[in-house]
Amino acid sequence: MIGKYLIFKPGTEGNVGDEWRQCLKKIIYKREKGFRLIKLNVFIDLTDYNIFLKTSKEIGRTVKEAFGNECPTFNITVHPPEKPWKVCVEAGYTDVDPSDVVTNVWNSIPYVVCLTDSGKEVWAAGLGSGLFQSDTRSAAEAAFNQMKGILENEGMSFNHLVRQWNYIGNILEIKDGYQNYQVFNEVRSEFYQKYRTIHGYPAATGIGLKLGGVTIDFCAVLPNEAVLIKPVDNPNQVNAYEYGQQVLRGMPCEGMSVKHPPQFERALLLTRKVKSTLFISGTASILGQDTIGIDDVERQTIVTIENINKLTDQKRIGQMISGTDIDWGQFILLRVYVKKTEDILQVKKICMEKYPEIPQAFVESDICRDNLLVEIEAEFLINN
Repeated sequence: MIGKYLIFKPGTEGNVGDEWRQCLKKIIYKREKGFRLIKLNVFIDLTDYNIFLKTSKEIGRTVKEAFGNECPTFNITVHPPEKPWKVCVEAGYTDVDPSDVVTNVWNSIPYVVCLTDSGKEVWAAGLGSGLFQSDTRSAAEAAFNQMKGILENEGMSFNHLVRQWNYIGNILEIKDGYQNYQVFNEVRSEFYQKYRTIHGYPAATGIGLKLGGVTIDFCAVLPNEAVLIKPVDNPNQVNAYEYGQQVLRGMPCEGMSVKHPPQFERALLLTRKVKSTLFISGTASILGQDTIGIDDVERQTIVTIENINKLTDQKRIGQMISGTDIDWGQFILLRVYVKKTEDILQVKKICMEKYPEIPQAFVESDICRDNLLVEIEAEFLINN
């Protein structure tokens, strides 16, 4: 598992290329003994799709060139970071023995495999990037098929997914009666029905992506007997996969009488011998299945944080791990999506007060409902 995250920002303002090169130099300089970089998320601010394709290709080239055989998996998405920057980079590191970490490649996509005393992990990113800009169904199918190819290449399946990040272009847009997010949910349901045979779902984020298309990142785990994987719900929220039809937008897919809700757990706990990881899905200001604090970004941020704190209650998590309380647990990452650029500073102030000294990335993004203004995801590390 990832043991720590760092957030990198440029030192001086420039264009996307300039700011990326500054961040890359910092990342290379920051290499630390005992840790290996395995995942990069590069958030950039662009408004033209063709320029994005060119920029994304160049960033990918420089990552591969800089890290060679130890290339991390990476994703470049159009999520404008907090001003004045055009680039922000989130970097995830593992402390697994370097001899047990390898970068493999499937159809030119680099992904990372970690072999630990808990089993086998696969980290992959950027699936579907640059494909089918204006066709959400085709873009989602392409990304899921790439996921299927990587999993099969490692002798794994959709049953082994524990964390998924779903970036959906123009997520709220409705075309010919079909909402892009709902179209994505239908494709996800189709793939899960076909290739996932176990009960329950991964933790996940479903968030907007500027300029179209669908991009997916994932973590999959083939566990040994030392690992238990347990869903964690929030008693104050309806599980997303139990949402009623009234909160889902757009028409059902052709031939269907109902719409499939988002299929993910509020959080997923992976218990291991020494440390456990809690993947906290994209979380918003929802109680029951209703949005709270409409048009009030401060209220929505506070309710979102309360929901996250409910998921990370250490007494409750301790009972799930060992039947006893735990005395140590900490966030190692918060990623915060804010609908309106002008609200980022206010949201950041609240998050920094609630979670000081925790690596936090703030980016602009549409959320999965028209009336949601902020969404937060997190990772929480626990000493058993």
